[in-house]
Formats: sequence, structure tokens, C-alpha cells
Amino acid sequence: MQSVQDIVNASISAERAGNILVPADFRGYGTQAAIKMALSRAVRSGKVRRLAQGIYFIPFIDPVLGELTPSPEGVATQLAEKDKVRIQPAGAFALHKLGLTTQVPTRLVYLTDGHPRKFSIGKATVEFKATTPKKMALQGTISGPLILALEELDLDKLDVVTESKILNLLQREQTALLDHDLRLAKGKVYDYLARLVRQIKLF
Repeated sequence: MQSVQDIVNASISAERAGNILVPADFRGYGTQAAIKMALSRAVRSGKVRRLAQGIYFIPFIDPVLGELTPSPEGVATQLAEKDKVRIQPAGAFALHKLGLTTQVPTRLVYLTDGHPRKFSIGKATVEFKATTPKKMALQGTISGPLILALEELDLDKLDVVTESKILNLLQREQTALLDHDLRLAKGKVYDYLARLVRQIKLF
């Protein structure tokens, strides 16, 4: 019979460089304590690196840059896929992703229909915040984050440059998705975006 360590080592060998691993990946092969011990030994042997508490990754060596650490966004995406939950960028992070601010946030907030969690990668903090089904029902890859981002702003104080960027974003979204997401927006955000939509005659 294979030991927990053998199973963990074999699973690690089958993973691609850069992939994220968590103890739950090995559930059913041993006790939680045995799995954690096997991962700790894998860290000491250099097979994996510990990224944050309970989060590991397979080392990736770039011939020019050397060993690379997965990006916080990449880690968040992989964890959501593993947990089979959805995530939506929100707040200052959504503003940055949409190009509405040049400030690079050190706190990456995602709304999720899964369990809340928070971890740090280098100087960045990643947070999954549980939210309502209504907010997770946003479908557009542009209109969804845009609506969540605008909830963080004083819409009466947006300058002309920012509004021009928002208009450009609206033009890039599929009309059906924008229509769907607008119906889920809060009143003030809906009124603001609906006015811009009328300007560019999407409807």
C-alpha cells in the first residue's frame, strides 16, 4: 500500500509547473495531519513551495528570470476553480482592472458565492468576500466588474476623462449582457449607466 507521502509526491510530479496545490486536493488519501506533514516534507525537498498558509505551488523556472511566483490573480482564479465557486473583482481592484485608475491596489477583493477567505502573497492581500446571489448573477466580463466598481465611487464627482473611459467600456460589452447586468445594478449606478447607454445609442 502506498503511503500518504508517496501519493502526494506522485501527484506533485503529475502537476504542471506553476499549478496551485491545497491540502484538500489529497482528501481521502490520509488524515489531514498526514497530508499536511507530507506537504511540509515536499516543501523541504524543494518539490513544492509554500505560497501562503495552506496554499502551495509547483516551482516554475524561467530560463531568463529564474524561479517565478504565481500572480495573486492567478492564484485566486485557480483556488476558485478548485472550490468550484465563482468570483467577481470588486472595489478598487475592479477599478484598476478596468483601467479606471492607475493606482495598483495591494488588496485584491473578489466577491464570491463560496466561503470567505483571506491570504497574502508577497505584499498583496487577496480576499474572497461572500456576497448576495444578485451580485454574483452579473454576467458581463466588462459590465459586471464595472457595476461593482462604480458602487465604490461618488458618481456625482466623476471627471470627464473617467466618464469617457466608462463610455468606451460600455461600447465594448455585448448589448445583451449589458442589458442583463444593468437590471441588477443598484438604483444610482443604474441611472448613471443608463444615461451613458442612451448617449451611445446601444438600445
